[in-house]
Amino acid sequence: MPGGQEPLLARPTSPQSSNQDLAEEDALLTGQPTNRSEDNRNRWREIGLFTWALLATAAVVALAVVFQHERQVGSKPNNGGWGEDGKPSGKRNMIFMVSDGMGPTSLALTRSYRQYASGLPIDDVLVLDQHIIGTSRTRSSSSLVTDSAAGATAFSCGFKSYNGAISVLPDHTPCGTVLEAAKKAGYMTGLVVTTRLTDATPACFAAHANRREYEDLIAEQMIGHYPLGRVVDVMIGGGRCHFLPNTTEGSCRSDSRDVVAMAKKNGFNYFDSRKEFDALASSGEVKLPLLGLLAPTDIPYEIDREHVSDVYPSESEMAEFALEALSAATKDSDKGFFIMIEGSRIDHAGHGNDPAAQVHEVLAHDKAFSAVLDFLEKDPTPGILVSTSDHETGGLATARQLHKEYPHYYWFPGVLANASHSAEYAAHKWADYLSSDLATAASRDEKRVAVESILQDDLGIVDFSSGEVSDIIDAEPIWPPSYLFADMISRRAQVGWSTHGHSGVDVNIYASAPEHARQLVGNHENIEVGRFIAEYLDVDIDAVTSELKSKHVKTGSSGLDFPEVETADAALERLFPGEEMGDYAWMGPPGLPVNPNGQLKVLDDYHGDFKHRKREEMECGCGMMH
Repeated sequence: MPGGQEPLLARPTSPQSSNQDLAEEDALLTGQPTNRSEDNRNRWREIGLFTWALLATAAVVALAVVFQHERQVGSKPNNGGWGEDGKPSGKRNMIFMVSDGMGPTSLALTRSYRQYASGLPIDDVLVLDQHIIGTSRTRSSSSLVTDSAAGATAFSCGFKSYNGAISVLPDHTPCGTVLEAAKKAGYMTGLVVTTRLTDATPACFAAHANRREYEDLIAEQMIGHYPLGRVVDVMIGGGRCHFLPNTTEGSCRSDSRDVVAMAKKNGFNYFDSRKEFDALASSGEVKLPLLGLLAPTDIPYEIDREHVSDVYPSESEMAEFALEALSAATKDSDKGFFIMIEGSRIDHAGHGNDPAAQVHEVLAHDKAFSAVLDFLEKDPTPGILVSTSDHETGGLATARQLHKEYPHYYWFPGVLANASHSAEYAAHKWADYLSSDLATAASRDEKRVAVESILQDDLGIVDFSSGEVSDIIDAEPIWPPSYLFADMISRRAQVGWSTHGHSGVDVNIYASAPEHARQLVGNHENIEVGRFIAEYLDVDIDAVTSELKSKHVKTGSSGLDFPEVETADAALERLFPGEEMGDYAWMGPPGLPVNPNGQLKVLDDYHGDFKHRKREEMECGCGMMH
């Protein structure tokens, strides 16, 4: 230092301090290392070596666990069963999901609702949002606006057909389905739905009928009472009433045929309760074929089912159960499985114009979609998931102009969050009240109190008007209370609907990964979805169609004489007494007029609807459900 001065922080040594002590003190003040003794250096070197060895050992153990896990799941490349040549190869599974009635706006509505109800950021989206790969054009052969039957026929057969056709072509001849072809090729097959198993979409994969209304006939075909015999290994859904004889409570059949008994005679194991479902799921030993009818008609809307989850399983629970059962059944096979899983009641919420029911149905389907992705990730057999909608229902819009004045740009998901039940549930509750002893001598004011209670307790509406309550009390069948309840929610949420029917909007196509369904990336006709499924499974639908067309006799087909002694003519006379049958009598009466060339009319005509005439008062002569 200049002038020989010591630094200000210099400290003299003392008998009680050592150079090492001072060095350590300096280290505390300056953060600089000290010069320790050789013993200390050795000790720290040993500690360092021990720490390094411990970390290295932990890393080796972790790698071993990962390696073992990869071995357990097959250590397969995530190619979805596609070979290097771009063609499907090896054992593989095909999972096809249908979101009946779900259009693009359904996702926008549900996404915003979920973010609001759960306090999520705006970039927290649905699983479905992350798997969109294209869009589908949905027109049928008879209309620019399809119904579910023609839409599902496009998926099952790969052909356009008329509204109402259950895997039947416009000339009233049957077309083979991907499920039937898959079964003949050695795949196991399944159907899981939240509506009736005899409803249009599931029916199109395992039955053939000229009209979707022939649900009694469809029930018999689905358990094997038709030319091909049994083709489905797992069926789970609702619709029990079409399988029970009309001599029993809970039946909606027109005859006394016990289709459950028929199914059992054809080898089906049967269950019809949540308790039995849970027991089978927990046992891990499911014997196929299996028929599960868990509701008299449709399984309740998810918003209502959540209150009775001990009675009805969810879409995701049923899907997971069926997937595990099919996976176990194909474990030692060189073929995988094909299954169709439908979120059926999204469509019904659209028909009812019920936005609260709609968002819960879409969320339930999103959860099921996620469960399928998890299954594909864990299952040792390669597989893919493809999903789309047969059409959009309701003409849904996340906007609504309530008055003549230019509207504010609003919609309010909080209104939907206030509802604890669907409009359908509220309408049933009101109907139960009207049929009870309480309503027999009830005054109008007492009825108003009953309506107001439903509005507050089940729909979360407290600002109802006197006129709205009166409309419900005075409701007519053509515009029932369920419509009125749903409209009260929609108006307050400022959610718009253009119809109680279907619309012609394009719908989304989803896949487990874009590379799993490259052929469906972009915009496509809905028949291309069906043809893609057949390509991926490498099955021959044409051969099945040829076999079905060979069964164009009215009597004498052994496939129809099952399981009891009953001729085909007798069976048809039982189901359709006095009806004129076509060449393929086992599909029921044609039910629709055709042009002189044998083809169904290409497109429906304009009926002057701008005059607001009631369609049910018009004689269109087509026998179709409008």
